[in-house]
Amino acid sequence: CLRLPIFLLAVGPGKSLDSTDLASEISPPFTIRKSNWKYIMKRIFLISLCLLLLQTLNLGPNSMPSSLAKPSGVPVVNTPTLDHGGKIETKYDGFNHETIVMLKKMRVTCGGANGLKSALTQTCISMVASLHCPGKQLDYVRYAKLQFVFESKDWDQRHPLDQRELFLVADGKQLQLGRMVLAKNNVEYDRGIEVMKEALEVLVPYKIFDMIARSNTVEVKIGKSRFELQEKNLDALRDMNIRVRL
Repeated sequence: CLRLPIFLLAVGPGKSLDSTDLASEISPPFTIRKSNWKYIMKRIFLISLCLLLLQTLNLGPNSMPSSLAKPSGVPVVNTPTLDHGGKIETKYDGFNHETIVMLKKMRVTCGGANGLKSALTQTCISMVASLHCPGKQLDYVRYAKLQFVFESKDWDQRHPLDQRELFLVADGKQLQLGRMVLAKNNVEYDRGIEVMKEALEVLVPYKIFDMIARSNTVEVKIGKSRFELQEKNLDALRDMNIRVRL
C-alpha cells in the first residue's frame, strides 16, 4: 500500500501516468496477499481437520453417544466376571423375535478330559442352559431351557421314552420338572470306536431356574442317571441370572 504514493512522487508533476505502469506496480502486492491468503486458509483447514480427528479418537464410553457405545438392539448389562470357565453369550434371535442369554456346552462330569476320550471309559455329562426374553430386552424372561448331553460308548446308557423324567433336589427341596425331549441323538467316532451322543432338554419357568441358580447344591436324576452339578456349573448359572434385569 505504501508503494503507490512513492511511485506517484517518482512520476512527478506534469508527467502522464500510464495504466500499464500503474498495474505493474500495484499487482505484485495484491498477488502476494492472495497467495498468503490461500496459504493461511490451507493451514486453518489442516489444523481444523487434525483437531476433529483428535476429538474423534479421544471419545470415551462416557461421552460417546448411546448408539455408538453399545450394539443397537441388544441390551448390554455390566456384570462382574465369575471364574467358572463357562462361555455365556447374549444375542438377538430375529426369527423368533427374542433375546437369548445362553450358557454354551459345559462339562459336568469327566473333568477336563476330552469328551470322546473320556467317553471311551465312562459316561460324560455336559449341560447347556438358556434364558429366553421376548423382543429386544432383558427385563422379562419368558422361559428357561435346560439341556443335558450324555456321551458314552455304551448304548445301554441311552434314555428311552419312559426314562426321561427330570428330577432335581435343590438345597434339599425336590423338584419334578417333567419329561425331557430328545434334542439330539447321533454317533461320533474316535479311533474307529463308536461314541453315542444323546441330548435331552426341557423348558422350565424362570422362577425354577432362579431357584436352581441360587442353590448351593443341586442333584439331578434322569432315568437311571444320577449326578450332581459342580460348583463351577452353579456359578455359571448365577452368572447367567445376573445378566437379566428382574
